[in-house]
Amino acid sequence: MFEKQNSPAKRWSARLASFALVLFLTAALAHRYLALETVAFLWVLGLAGLLALVGLGLAVAGFVALWEQGGSGAGRLFSAIVLAALTLAPFAAGLWRMIDYPRLADVATDLADPPRFRAAAILRDARANAIGPINAIQARLIEDHYPQADGRRYPLGPDRVLEIVQQLMARRGWAVIERRGRWPQDREVTVEALAGSYLLRLPADVAVRVTDEGETTFVDMRSASHFGAHDLGDNGLRIIRFLADLDAMVAAAAPG
Repeated sequence: MFEKQNSPAKRWSARLASFALVLFLTAALAHRYLALETVAFLWVLGLAGLLALVGLGLAVAGFVALWEQGGSGAGRLFSAIVLAALTLAPFAAGLWRMIDYPRLADVATDLADPPRFRAAAILRDARANAIGPINAIQARLIEDHYPQADGRRYPLGPDRVLEIVQQLMARRGWAVIERRGRWPQDREVTVEALAGSYLLRLPADVAVRVTDEGETTFVDMRSASHFGAHDLGDNGLRIIRFLADLDAMVAAAAPG
């Protein structure tokens, strides 16, 4: 009976599941508040997921042993399953989004001539995704899955529109890294900023281009993830939400 109650499955399932959850939360908080760089965070994230899977497997094996042999320890095994499930829940959500959203890491409103990254291309980690053109396959995916990610034309002057753009960036906590162009010498001004995903703050570069059309002002936007071939929908949703807020603020600022 002593051996049954203290089987490796019962002992290690709870230990591994607990450690995996603590590791995941610690890494997530450290990365969100800039104490842990992204590549190291992704490795730790993978390790936490692996440990949670092992802990879950051991807990299931422990329940099978209890069913076949009897004994105690069901509560401990159940706790291990709950802790492992909490750790694995974000991975499951990511898998769902990977299936639901297209395989993209760079999304723009202007697919023929997207806003250009200059400072971002220089400042990116050497291990990050290379910044390049949006090819025909990517353009089709963007058109099919993000019809709302389209450029905007506003009946306001470019200075006022640019001011609102920068206000929205500041509200979101995006760090502006470059502003190119100046009116009236240039027809357009581009603002580049460093953004991040909502919870884990996975980094992405954003470029907003404001074009003076004379009577109107046109806005295009681009968002590109630093790491990974699949952004889980972050870039497209970031553009759609930003432009929706921009629409509302421009409408409120427009003359009666």
